Amino acid sequence: MNFPAELKYTKEHEWIRLEGDTAYVGITDYAQKELGDIVYVDINTVGETVSANAVFGTVEAVKTVSDLYMPITGKVLAFNEGLADAPDTVNNDPYGAGWMVKVQVSNVADVAALLSVADYKALIGA
Repeated sequence: MNFPAELKYTKEHEWIRLEGDTAYVGITDYAQKELGDIVYVDINTVGETVSANAVFGTVEAVKTVSDLYMPITGKVLAFNEGLADAPDTVNNDPYGAGWMVKVQVSNVADVAALLSVADYKALIGA
């Protein structure tokens, strides 16, 4: 499994990539493998400020639906529209083209409190 060192992770299996005061959020390689074939991504929080650990959408796989949890507090600026027609992009490229939302981060310092790649690997036993 792939775990880019430059990202931060959550116990709920989301990742975040900070770029200045904006960030991209998605689910980890581990999460997409556990879910299986992803058939739909539902994000209805664009334009809203979502608190850390609150649900910002759902991801639907063949056998289950899973909530998506915001790693940090921020305003959802955009949904990755490419996932509307090709939700399986999350399976194929979870850290690249499979990102889910772009977020205006409320407090950049909050990102530092998230899991490092080593902490995340320890969490999942990788």
